[in-house]
Amino acid sequence: MLFTLAALALVAPPPQAADSVLGRWKAETRNGIIEIQRCGPSICGRLISSDALRTNPNLKDANNKDANLRNRQLRGLQILSGFQQSGNGWTNGKIYNAEDGKTYTADVTPAGPNALKLRGCVFKPFCKTQTWTRVR
Repeated sequence: MLFTLAALALVAPPPQAADSVLGRWKAETRNGIIEIQRCGPSICGRLISSDALRTNPNLKDANNKDANLRNRQLRGLQILSGFQQSGNGWTNGKIYNAEDGKTYTADVTPAGPNALKLRGCVFKPFCKTQTWTRVR
């Protein structure tokens, strides 16, 4: 019986690893490029570029609700944080939207080797899902 289970484990395709979300991703809006990396047991993502940053590389976080943070650069800003691994995806994280200065709850799920689904919620069930495509 043990041999049969071991043989089946070798034949069955492995589940997509949670690390498959690591890398650079192009968002659906504003041609944003976000780099997702491991941050301890979690993942985090930084804004690398966007249409607005190509026009103004020194763009600041002007819409942040916290006036003390409005002078920080958008390039390199961490916009994804606090996720917990759940199967092959990541749940209960946060995504910061510099356009409105608000932070939303978020889930990140691989959707194949070159796509991921990012679901952001004001509060459930008021959510929006985007498909991000791998850049590298």
